[in-house]
Amino acid sequence: MSFFAIIPLADPQPAASSRRLAWLASGEDGVPLGSAFLRLFTREGQEHLAELELAVHGAERRQGVGTRLLEAAVDAAKAERRRSVIAQAVQGAPGDLFLAARGFRQVLALTYARLTLADVDRAAIDALVELPHPGYRLTEWEGTVPDALARSFAQSRRAMNDMPMEGTDFGTVVWDVDRVVAAAEAVARRGELLHTVAVVDAADGSVVGFSELVVPGDGQHYGTAVLPGHRGRGLARWMKAAAVRHALERHPGLAGLCTDTAESNAPMRAVNDALGYLPTHRAVEYQLDL
Repeated sequence: MSFFAIIPLADPQPAASSRRLAWLASGEDGVPLGSAFLRLFTREGQEHLAELELAVHGAERRQGVGTRLLEAAVDAAKAERRRSVIAQAVQGAPGDLFLAARGFRQVLALTYARLTLADVDRAAIDALVELPHPGYRLTEWEGTVPDALARSFAQSRRAMNDMPMEGTDFGTVVWDVDRVVAAAEAVARRGELLHTVAVVDAADGSVVGFSELVVPGDGQHYGTAVLPGHRGRGLARWMKAAAVRHALERHPGLAGLCTDTAESNAPMRAVNDALGYLPTHRAVEYQLDL
């Protein structure tokens, strides 16, 4: 290839907790060759961080396109006074090798898994959902959290703060009611449905754990977590089993449910294994320190 241009773009609609910059690599004839998106986190606790998504058409690789896109994105991250840039690649794929060769270091390994709904033992799932958990009860909602639970649900999000992130400079995600509502509204604007299962402490009515599932397509688990003082009681498995049952009942056209878990998060991987999720692939989270 004799010539290509890197064209800077901008996403005109910032999200509630981030904004995006973009670049398009274009050949002499104007044909797109690749793209890069840089997500700049804007909320308190993550203002040091940027997230990179970079793609080059298979036929255009090894000609400097990816390197030029990466340079543009890194320069922008520095100009925005970011401390770290993170990016993810499928283990062993071209992106994995590309990032490792350009100063990124591996900070987190992830296992992706899928539950084929046609293979689910419905009786076993029902038994898990109906299993008594003294002192707790399940509740569920679609879309935005009910007002009566909004405050404690937002507070329960801190259950994610000690999720194994290994060496990732991810910062601290600060949740409040406004952010919880904005996240649900963002899913709705995409034409998708957010379904949440939560565990409530019967003593005071507060949310102590949650499991989120987004449909349609293959259902995607967004997060499952339990507050530290309530762990070790099978609550995560209880909630995730309830999410599986909901998918079977309300979305019979779904083929499967997908999830991703840090390889070092043994308790959550055990939950997935117990419910029948099977690994599909592994990914690597990379980080560039600026």
